[in-house]
Amino acid sequence: MSIDRKLCNRLKDVRTARGLTQTELAERIGVSRKTVNTVENGIFVPSTLLALALAHELKVKVEDIFFLEEHQGLREE
Repeated sequence: MSIDRKLCNRLKDVRTARGLTQTELAERIGVSRKTVNTVENGIFVPSTLLALALAHELKVKVEDIFFLEEHQGLREE
């Protein structure tokens, strides 16, 4: 058996709780709105630097935004 891990996030929930649009957050950390959108939708896995910048701007810990979802699967050997 193996454990598959997927990076998930609560970025949209945290961002909206702070009353920010994707554009506002993006401007504050120096990235495009599309970058924020693709991170929120799990299309783009952020670098450590970007994850830290998001957490700092939103005044939360990185772990409050990003977490691992684990699935147990069968692996043929």
